[in-house]
Amino acid sequence: MLLKTFGWSFAVTALGLVAAVFYGGWTAFGIVAILSILEISLSFDNAVVNAGILKKMNAFWQKIFLTIGILIAVFGMRLVFPVVIVAISAQLGPIEAVDLALTDKDRYQELVTDAHPSIAAFGGMFLLMIFLDFIFEDRDIKWLAWLERPLAKLGKVDMLSVCIALIVLLVSAITFGAHAHQHGGAHADKAETVLLAGIAGLITYMIVGGLSGYFEDKLEEEEEREHEEEEEAARTGKPKSAVKLAGKAAFFMFLYLEVLDASFSFDGVIGAFAITNDIVLMALGLGIGAMYVRSLTVYLVRQGTLDDYVYLEHGAHYAIGALSIILLVTIQYEIHEVITGLVGVALIAWSFWSSVRRNKRLAAAGGDGDEAKAEVSSGV
Repeated sequence: MLLKTFGWSFAVTALGLVAAVFYGGWTAFGIVAILSILEISLSFDNAVVNAGILKKMNAFWQKIFLTIGILIAVFGMRLVFPVVIVAISAQLGPIEAVDLALTDKDRYQELVTDAHPSIAAFGGMFLLMIFLDFIFEDRDIKWLAWLERPLAKLGKVDMLSVCIALIVLLVSAITFGAHAHQHGGAHADKAETVLLAGIAGLITYMIVGGLSGYFEDKLEEEEEREHEEEEEAARTGKPKSAVKLAGKAAFFMFLYLEVLDASFSFDGVIGAFAITNDIVLMALGLGIGAMYVRSLTVYLVRQGTLDDYVYLEHGAHYAIGALSIILLVTIQYEIHEVITGLVGVALIAWSFWSSVRRNKRLAAAGGDGDEAKAEVSSGV
């Protein structure tokens, strides 16, 4: 089971490390290994959230996620994305940007660093919306009940998450602009760019998440209707239309996963520049890490880990919230990528530990009878 799920990741790791040795010797080998570990640690929360979505898909779409999805993740986000950043920020053509990345690495890194405020605003807003929509929803299972209960009540206010996100973005843009002007920074004229990038992130979340949620709801309605018709022995060919709808729902959920992965990749791609500005080594290291994130996602789904450890999804979303704030803070302040990675890992580890404690309490109570009590006091 383990080899089947992680087999491709092991193979890509071996090939990537060998390629690094041939490309730049043992120093390159070490850099690629460090980048791989960095990407896995920064994206573990991504795998947990992905698993929560992927478990709703059938085996076919899980395979699509591991094949086409990994191509998008590795080549799109870890290789093409840094080049696109340079092309847009420096107003270069794609070929010129690639040439710059391979021939003038210092200038390339400078341009990517210059584009960081826009990247952080876009990714920070997208991730913040995911976190806010999660904590404002009333759930049967609560991890930090003392916090989640009042937030769920607040969540009944329409568009509250959007309003809070926009306020956070406005404060970020204003403080960034004021700080840059005061210190005469290179980004003094980019407060407006940060605002636009953040709004773009919010719009992206609403479009992709909205379409995914719409088709998922329609799918559930069709399945429920189909079940009722089967009970009444009144089949009228609707199972065929339901299959078509399932395809649409799965496609939009797949699209949502890819956008989510892209948002999670921002910190990894930018953080990689702290280690190397060589685009080849960056692609190898981050690509290896991305493979493990994909395999870990499928492993969590097939092992039913999310069902056994019910607070993992909570921990991952809190990690998303922390990451979104960190990204917005890095618009004007530098935060080491190790801190970013440790915050996410710590929150997920805490949620895992809380899940283990909950399971022990339920086992000691002799079943599900006391489950509600366990939920109230768990994780605090």
